[in-house]
Amino acid sequence: MAQDLTRMKSQLYPQNTPPLDARQIAQYTPAISPEWQTVDNIKLRRLFAWDSFKEATFFFNAIAFLAEQENHHPDLTVSYKRVTVELTTHDVGGLSLNDFIVAAKIDKLLENN
Repeated sequence: MAQDLTRMKSQLYPQNTPPLDARQIAQYTPAISPEWQTVDNIKLRRLFAWDSFKEATFFFNAIAFLAEQENHHPDLTVSYKRVTVELTTHDVGGLSLNDFIVAAKIDKLLENN
């Protein structure tokens, strides 16, 4: 099911929507970079390394802008020349399609770099 998630838009989920299960997560995983790690089937994590603090903060800001457009906000950490991104959908208590959409769009940011 490798699909172009970058053409999709994050959505709000009704109350009591369950998170993706392991089978569903496995279906969406091929659509994002293999550098994303699935953590306990509840979040996606990826570390990005840059040549300078300036590049890292530019990337951080690009992700922040993207997150606002998607209304889906990752946990972001800048540590000198590194940016760590963690995606989870708090409203469902784990991973949702939104996390994979935003991960795919972050991957696409790198193509334009």
